[in-house]
Amino acid sequence: MTRRIAVVLGTRPEIIKLAPVVHALGEAAEMVFTAQHYDPELSDVFFRNASLPPPTMPLSGAGGRDRADQVGLMLTGLVTHFRSTRPAAVVVQGDTNSANAGAQAAHYLGIPVVHVEAGLRSHDRAMPEEINRLVIGAVADVHCCATAGNADALLAGGTPAGAVHVTGNPIVEATRRALPEPRLQAAVLEDFRVTAGEYVLATVHRPENTDSAEQLAALLESLGELNRPVLLPLHPRTRARLEAFGIEPPVNVRLCQPVDHPTFLALALGATLVVSDSGGVQEEVTVLGKPLVVVRNSTERPESIDAGFAVLTQPAGVAAAAAHLLRPGWPARLRSLPCPFGDGHAGERIAALALAVAGAGTQPVTASSEHR
Repeated sequence: MTRRIAVVLGTRPEIIKLAPVVHALGEAAEMVFTAQHYDPELSDVFFRNASLPPPTMPLSGAGGRDRADQVGLMLTGLVTHFRSTRPAAVVVQGDTNSANAGAQAAHYLGIPVVHVEAGLRSHDRAMPEEINRLVIGAVADVHCCATAGNADALLAGGTPAGAVHVTGNPIVEATRRALPEPRLQAAVLEDFRVTAGEYVLATVHRPENTDSAEQLAALLESLGELNRPVLLPLHPRTRARLEAFGIEPPVNVRLCQPVDHPTFLALALGATLVVSDSGGVQEEVTVLGKPLVVVRNSTERPESIDAGFAVLTQPAGVAAAAAHLLRPGWPARLRSLPCPFGDGHAGERIAALALAVAGAGTQPVTASSEHR
């Protein structure tokens, strides 16, 4: 009988990216949901879109807390859950507070940790996600890297070579699976009253862009300079900040409710340009062959930029970055470039590695053995 593997997830991107891994694990997988994204618009609909069953929810109240309280609550709850259920391995993805807590909880109980999307580095310690990556990297037993560059970063930091594997990123197969067929894509554009190739799709949610009234206003102003209709599905965090700061969008920027993954992909595919501060979008555009302006201080995904899909800029540089990406012939060129994040079989490879480490077993860590 296959030993059970806990897959910890708590945010929209984790649901999307770990779905291929869960499907590949089959009955061995138990999804453990921290509800870090506690809004149903950012969680329930994404489980349904990915054809995933309802997850186990061993704790409550983590969503909406500050980072210290959130990680502390998750760590305590996950330790209690793993101690009682004793999974053979724990899979975490990326750089969220949920992944950080899940990796630590498993490690302290002597349970092998499999880290999906390992080895990303922005070298910017002001980015909360960078600290999460460093913590997870220190305790993980199996590092599943999306690219060879991610693997090189781990090896350069002293991670044992036998623990590092280049698997690709499951976002590739997740994106291909979720993209609606052409008829449904056209219906999405009709519903949103936009015409393919004549609008910009934008997303904004990171604290560096939303927690400062000046920064958020500057970003909205820059979207107003694009001289195209801009569709902006609002993350609950961004909506709250716009209301709190009293910021009104420019006339060409249309605010709307959050959208599910297939709808977002249909809108991205129809857009002439995407503007975002999301990490996952930096990967998705390489599957879709679309140009992207990344509005951030730094990025842990240089592959999108190096391949020519994206330009990194501050709000004041959005218009110039857009002009560069939309220069004659370049958008068509992007549609022919290969995705730098793998071949669409990452989920199978990661599941095989998780099953292998689960089958090998591990000895629980005890206070006496830790200090020998």
